[in-house]
Amino acid sequence: MDYLEIISNDIKAAMLARDKVRLEALRGVKKEFLEAKTAKGSDGQLTAETAQRIMQKMVKQRRESAAIFVENGRPELAEPELAEATVIENYLPKQLSREELIPILKEIIERLGVTDAKMMGKVMGVASKELAGRAEGGVISAVVKDLLG
Repeated sequence: MDYLEIISNDIKAAMLARDKVRLEALRGVKKEFLEAKTAKGSDGQLTAETAQRIMQKMVKQRRESAAIFVENGRPELAEPELAEATVIENYLPKQLSREELIPILKEIIERLGVTDAKMMGKVMGVASKELAGRAEGGVISAVVKDLLG
């Protein structure tokens, strides 16, 4: 079963349960999936990697929006954004913690023979590919900086 089918089925379940937050979040995800499938240059397929990348982007956007709302003294607007982010996160693989990333990134740094922070881009390129869907780029970057710093 692909992500689009799962999301569509869960939209129906959310409608029956009258779960407005879940319904809104899933409708947003489905909209993004359909746009990706029909985008110019697309082959009409939605791979699992593409679906995960779309959902990660949506979670990040909602968290950033919530942070801006809180910063501007509007916590009531941040609440639904965070709730939707949580709903979408349930469809993503579990994210690696900072502690889980350290040994993986140390191994990548050793494998590439990187010795200083000037070569951080090389590490980030490999790490981003290997850890795609399992860790956010900002977290990877922070850990790499600490390890090379």
